[in-house]
Amino acid sequence: MASTNDLKNGLVLDMDNGLWQVLEFQHVKPGKGPAFVRTKLKNVTSGKIVDKTFNAGTKVETATVDRSDFQYLYNDGTDYIFMDEKTYEQIHVSPEAMGDAAKYLLENGRAMIAQHEGSVLYVELPASVVLEITHTEPGLQGDRSTGGTKPATLETGAEIQVPLFLETGTKVKVDTRDGSYLGRVS
Repeated sequence: MASTNDLKNGLVLDMDNGLWQVLEFQHVKPGKGPAFVRTKLKNVTSGKIVDKTFNAGTKVETATVDRSDFQYLYNDGTDYIFMDEKTYEQIHVSPEAMGDAAKYLLENGRAMIAQHEGSVLYVELPASVVLEITHTEPGLQGDRSTGGTKPATLETGAEIQVPLFLETGTKVKVDTRDGSYLGRVS
């Protein structure tokens, strides 16, 4: 149990028959009436985001979530296989728990996996990864970095929008949260 005064980003609450991660919180002390805490919560399993308001000092049930660093080994056709870097223990992660992380993860890549009571809740990648473009239309003379964009397929199979001057074989930095192009890597 924790008080709403102890809330912080990333904390996982066990309420309304589900696990909810705190994305944002704000303590509000209005001029009239009691103080309250305004939160934005994300359902860990479904990804649904809701706004919820608590009275200040209210007790909320917290969930124990273990976050550990893992190395991605391979996909066995159905599940993604990860290895704990400390114990060398392997775990299977379902495609549902992987979510969009699968688009930006290469073999031997690192990821943080959150588990609750032995079941995998979600997989979190670093904020950005470096991937190679395996296919894109060739650039034309005069294409500049301030111009438009074109689709490019990455080595993981994901498709992102890149500037017109980039060519196949170029390594690029990609934001894993929204799949946006961050820059070219030499």
